[in-house]
Amino acid sequence: MAGIKDVAAEAGVSVATVSRVLNDHPSVSPASRARVLAAVAALGYRPNAVARSLRTDQTRTLGLVISDVLNPYFTSLARAVEEEARTLGYSVIIGNADERPELQDHHVRTLLDRRIDGLLVSPTDRGSPLILDAVRAATPLVFVDRWIPGVEVPVVRSDGRAAVRDLVAHLLRIGHRRLAIIAGPATTTTGSERVDAFRTALGEHGVALPDAYIGQGDFQAESGRRAAERFLDLPEPPDAVFAADNLMALGALDAIRARGLSVPDDIALAAFDDIPWFVHTDPPITAIAQPTDELGRAAVRALAERIAGRVPPSVTLPARLVVRRSCGAEFPPAPRRPDPSTPHRSAPNPSART
Repeated sequence: MAGIKDVAAEAGVSVATVSRVLNDHPSVSPASRARVLAAVAALGYRPNAVARSLRTDQTRTLGLVISDVLNPYFTSLARAVEEEARTLGYSVIIGNADERPELQDHHVRTLLDRRIDGLLVSPTDRGSPLILDAVRAATPLVFVDRWIPGVEVPVVRSDGRAAVRDLVAHLLRIGHRRLAIIAGPATTTTGSERVDAFRTALGEHGVALPDAYIGQGDFQAESGRRAAERFLDLPEPPDAVFAADNLMALGALDAIRARGLSVPDDIALAAFDDIPWFVHTDPPITAIAQPTDELGRAAVRALAERIAGRVPPSVTLPARLVVRRSCGAEFPPAPRRPDPSTPHRSAPNPSART
């Protein structure tokens, strides 16, 4: 394998000149830079990233700890993070917390030991000691999707309150009155925020949210199934269920079908976090969509600012309601096509003289 001395000999320049070219130093002449790059290409030289990081104190690597890699929302978020990081010249190492605080801290510790330049985290709880230690150590850090209240770290997230109000108005408008929610963990900001938004939206219409209509979930499908089963066992089950994430909605759908019930004829179903699958379910599921791609890219840009020593502002992007058929029909009926067997009759012309 070719080394830096081989590149220098091939290009007819010093090792120091090769090093300056590889680190994009402006003092190298265009001619020398061209010879070095040609030698690099000819020899297939690959700079040693570890050695370079020891010289520059940068690894050009970011860490991303997401809450659940099996959740399509976080999968899409991770992809957007990787694409934007690549655009800025970074690689990304991903850790899956699986909604477990101890696993989250394991990944954070491992990433920090690998001397990453910065860290993106979607916290699984509000009190991770390791994350708080990283903040105190001035590690470049940005929260994405979720955050830890009171911690002075830039947050990139969506605001779903307006979309939840739109969902509640939609459900009430088409006749649903007993509305229930499958909530995420109260230890997460998104878990508590979505319940609060749902309760507030109902209150704006004079509708209460009884404790019996709040099912506790953990952002996993099985918890959605259990919560839906409990709702269905009530003396007066809800006629609409809002699951606070997509996996819990799929679990609820399984529970409803297992009882021989139909969505939306027997019970309506909606979800927070739209995913591509929802258009293929039967019926397609009404959902609140977050701007996942924009969130991931904005988080990387904010982290790059932190790495550069600047303090970027937090970013909040609006979520939106996507209405499909799982809550009942609200769409105007499609216009009937004329029956070709029926003779066409023209409307009378009021200005015509008889």
